[in-house]
Amino acid sequence: MSLAAIGTPGAPEIILIIFVLVLLFGAKKLPELARGSGRALRIFKSETKGLIDDDDDDVRPPSGSTSTQAQISPPPTASPPPPLNPAMDNTAAASPPAQVLPPPDTERDR
Repeated sequence: MSLAAIGTPGAPEIILIIFVLVLLFGAKKLPELARGSGRALRIFKSETKGLIDDDDDDVRPPSGSTSTQAQISPPPTASPPPPLNPAMDNTAAASPPAQVLPPPDTERDR
């Protein structure tokens, strides 16, 4: 059975869904559930709109961009760190070398 054969739910299906919801949650809980769902959707919608507005602000150039482009200087480049000299490195002398322990004997090896 393909999804195209299913179609949209009609009136009998919607009535059945509402009946099942009333049985599951009770008539007193349904308005609370609807209110909570509406709040959640409203918050979600406002957050996604805020994200879209932020993206639009990033794409649009600010007003007076020609004068600000001339004033913006490129970020300074960091100089590469000096090469390490192993003879002058005191950290190797301060820490003992790591010991490699043999694996424990197992009964299978015996």
